[in-house]
Amino acid sequence: MRPVYSLSIHADYRCRHSGECCSADWDVPVELPIYRSLQEAVAAGTLAVARDAEGLEPFVVGPDLPEDAAAMFERTDRGACVFFDRGPNLCIVHRDLGASALPSTCRHFPRIAVRDARGTSISLSHFCPTAAAMLFRDDVPVTVVEAPIAFPAAEYEGLTVGLEDLPPLLTPRMLMDHEGYAAWERHMVARAADLTRAPESVLATLARDARVLAAWTPGPGSLAEAVDRLPVDYVAATPPEDLADSLRLFTQVMAAVPDDLKPEPDEADVPEAYRHWIRPAWPDLGSAVNRYIAAKAFASWTAYQGRGVATIVRGLEAAVALVRVEASRQCRDTRRVLDAAQLLEAFRAADFALNHLAVGEDLAEGWSEVED
Repeated sequence: MRPVYSLSIHADYRCRHSGECCSADWDVPVELPIYRSLQEAVAAGTLAVARDAEGLEPFVVGPDLPEDAAAMFERTDRGACVFFDRGPNLCIVHRDLGASALPSTCRHFPRIAVRDARGTSISLSHFCPTAAAMLFRDDVPVTVVEAPIAFPAAEYEGLTVGLEDLPPLLTPRMLMDHEGYAAWERHMVARAADLTRAPESVLATLARDARVLAAWTPGPGSLAEAVDRLPVDYVAATPPEDLADSLRLFTQVMAAVPDDLKPEPDEADVPEAYRHWIRPAWPDLGSAVNRYIAAKAFASWTAYQGRGVATIVRGLEAAVALVRVEASRQCRDTRRVLDAAQLLEAFRAADFALNHLAVGEDLAEGWSEVED
């Protein structure tokens, strides 16, 4: 079994039963063997829907299901899975039949995995409130760790890169090697791990580092050595004066969301909210944003779907842009200065868009424009 890696801040993750994943009104495909075993359990009376779902058929079947799905879980009119016990916020399937009885979507959420020649790297979707709360922890430094206790060696679902597949691109004209990419990934995490730096400084520095690294050509020194030789200083940068650039990146992300999933526009008054409620408080919450940058840099699907290291950095810039926009919405609606609780909700909303609404390949294609 290949090694497993995660960020230190995620390494002891465990479900805290917020119930958000079970009540998010999204489709949960059920694979054929799981569907058959759950059907049998329902017929035998060992599995039953939640009280507020009584009278509903547990499964949606028909010709328009996702590929490889035999069924989907039915949902209540409140958008909750019929097997969600809202009182204790527990999954009835998990409670009564065990984790092995769950569809793969439920088993793996909120894990975001990349399996490649180096092993399995696991980040988390911060749509999960428990994962989002981990961005505020200050009990461990932000590092990449091997064999995290929360993620034992297993066949995690995610982006699988076979040995015959190409490694990530350095530029549209140059491939990286796996050792060089691992060094760049750890470099990005290490930049974000300096919590004394403003998030904008981290992003500007990584953009500079990507430009420097893109000039590397094969020769006496390896790409990993070139990463080690990158400048040690940070590029000074401060929070933007307005939300214009963030809204442009937000619009680009929304363009990658399929029409049937695209949320209704809700950007009214957010530029004013940013100036009044976000910018004054943003520096005091920068360490959580830096941890978010590290989490987006690690186990990045964009590295394999995009056209170079500059594309990866543009994806990090877009992620922070979404947090600014979503935080501005929060503060517009509450008419309060940004605080940790509202920033947590902004992280959740940003990752919901990036990880669960937008098409990853389309995001990477849009962000790859920076390579030109």
